Amino acid sequence: MNPIRIGAILALCSFPFAAQAQGHKQKPGLYEVSTITSMSGMPGNTPQGAPHTSQVCVTQAMVDKYGGPMSSQQMPNCKSSDVVVTPSGMSATVTCSGKVNSTGTVKSIFVDANTTKTTINMTITMGSQTMTMTTQSTYAYKGPDCGSVKPPAVPTGN
Repeated sequence: MNPIRIGAILALCSFPFAAQAQGHKQKPGLYEVSTITSMSGMPGNTPQGAPHTSQVCVTQAMVDKYGGPMSSQQMPNCKSSDVVVTPSGMSATVTCSGKVNSTGTVKSIFVDANTTKTTINMTITMGSQTMTMTTQSTYAYKGPDCGSVKPPAVPTGN
């Protein structure tokens, strides 16, 4: 067999293992989250909220399931599906039900070992009113100890 062909076959076969060996860059621990949300279709025409900063405790279970922080963890009555995690990010579909019904997507980019950028795009239905919401968050790793910050529950779904 041609040496070039063997090298190409070995490179193709080892690619999935190389991606797995890199693993997810994100770490469990305390993250500071800077968030800004914009909405359209809302009564009163509120286009954008003020930037908001909070803290979240990311567990190893979240890293295992989502590769890092998952913004929909703070959304009550929400389920994630179609979760795809790669070494460089993750994406998922989110469906929320209850008094307010919404569907949308979450996309995260693992910028480096300490930073995740997440965008959530949701369509929200309240009675006959339909709104769209975009939330952009930056998660900055602060350290392995969450202190008094309790981790949110990992959402149900796959």
